[in-house]
Amino acid sequence: MSKFDWDEGDLTFTRAEDPRGDLQFQTLPGLLEYAVAEYGTSVAVVEGLDDASGATRLTFTELGHRVDAAAAGFLAHGVTKGQRVGIWAPNCLEWIVAALGITSIGGVLVPLNTRFKGSEAAYILRTAGVELLVTVEGFLGVDYPAMLVGEDLGGLSQIVLLKGRETAIPDGVHAQSFSELLDRGRGVEASTLGAARQAVLPTDLGDLLFTSGTTGHPKGVATTHAQTLRTFATWASIVGLRSGDRYQIVNPFFHTFGYKAGLLASLMTGATMYPEPVFDVDVVRSHLAREQITVLPGPPTLFQSLLADPNADAELSSLRLVVTGAALVPVELVEALRDRLGVETVLTAYGLTEATGVVTMCRAGDSPELIASTSGRAIPDVEVRIVDPSGMEVERGLPGELIVRGYNVMQGYFANEVATAETIDAEGFLHTGDIATMDTGGNIVITDRLKDMYVVGGFNAYPAEIEASLRQHAAISQVAVLGVPDERMGEVGCAYVVASEEPTKVLAAKLLKFASDRMANYKVPRYLVFVDSLPLNASGKVLKRELRLQFAAGIDPVFTK
Repeated sequence: MSKFDWDEGDLTFTRAEDPRGDLQFQTLPGLLEYAVAEYGTSVAVVEGLDDASGATRLTFTELGHRVDAAAAGFLAHGVTKGQRVGIWAPNCLEWIVAALGITSIGGVLVPLNTRFKGSEAAYILRTAGVELLVTVEGFLGVDYPAMLVGEDLGGLSQIVLLKGRETAIPDGVHAQSFSELLDRGRGVEASTLGAARQAVLPTDLGDLLFTSGTTGHPKGVATTHAQTLRTFATWASIVGLRSGDRYQIVNPFFHTFGYKAGLLASLMTGATMYPEPVFDVDVVRSHLAREQITVLPGPPTLFQSLLADPNADAELSSLRLVVTGAALVPVELVEALRDRLGVETVLTAYGLTEATGVVTMCRAGDSPELIASTSGRAIPDVEVRIVDPSGMEVERGLPGELIVRGYNVMQGYFANEVATAETIDAEGFLHTGDIATMDTGGNIVITDRLKDMYVVGGFNAYPAEIEASLRQHAAISQVAVLGVPDERMGEVGCAYVVASEEPTKVLAAKLLKFASDRMANYKVPRYLVFVDSLPLNASGKVLKRELRLQFAAGIDPVFTK
């Protein structure tokens, strides 16, 4: 039996939905070995489409050689199995090479959000115990190493610059270029590199991905090689990703969606990766049309931006696969992608970092209505329940907290046993903090975040439900609702609105009348605030924490009463 065969025995999984990537690939270095052997001469990565010197196009074999060199460099640098290594850089070829080089020898990958400021990055570095940071200088005019000067970096002692020139380096930290690291690796024997790879086990930690921190300090989510491989082999199989696909990866690599559903899923299937360092609508549209991109996952806001262009029909005509997901995916968006553009497969899904990124998915055979209105049903061998505050399962169709149990549930929050115990109960269920309903077919609808729910005079108000109702008004382009303190009612709603027409008091009155006609009085926002844009993190989520700070600092609202 070869390394990539297995005896199914009494396993009951359906290969089409659960190909058992953990058994097939075993580890991340095993996945890379498979990709090189299976797809060798096919193009793996395309980068630099706008460079004057022309784009870089690497085959899987060439990518494998570069990863070998990087892995040898990290070994020579002293990286050992289990050591946490940070990457703070945008989507690029070097990110791919460095990440695969680190995990190939058992290093634990710690990606950092490219929008972090110095203090935020330093918190991650300290918490994860990162000693070596791989980063860049000069991305969008931001000098990452310089932002760390003066911060408490814990045990960080080394920085490797993937790109950029000399820069300010924190005291006590030694810096070198990526090329210097690669040079150091030339003296590493092939047998030494091979032994390091063979020492990596499926049960070893592969990465620490930190939560977005929209409601507090980010926490490091620990997942193993096996968890990642099984989850995203399943994801890739269900969505239908395949060899020959041209996959534009707009989602950031520091996020599960970009790294695992992008980079790793492409290695599994032989899809060609087009990493985009930043989401610029015009650039993405240009690359999509020029390279005839076939796969483009992302949040609903991405597709809404692309479809707003009157030439979208022609520019996006090559797309065959779109995967999206959010608390609400507008039906009109799904219909536009399927009917207007002729996209072969449009799927919605739900997941969170603590569940290795995937919990439920729609399937290609589902009806358009189901795909538009739900996040699908649990992936194989994953159990999903909807429970009340006491932990009892509620009747189908009623709202409650979504909890998850299965192989995809994280090992825990790194170095945080208290938070882990608060999130994973004694029966092994992960409490997601998401409010959802489930139909008789097991399909879920995410209605809100438990922490976003607020209580108006004793009634539970769910912002996502209110937002969905308000969004039906043609004058509302985007909206975010949150609960704010009120002396009489305890809490009331405040709606931040990005309007598609000139914001005026007359428009505000119309919007509030529209809300009053369609929802219970306690759900109607007490305050309405017009804004030019909503604060978003790099994953496209609204940062309601920032909106709360804005409210606390003083607003110019329109009162409903």
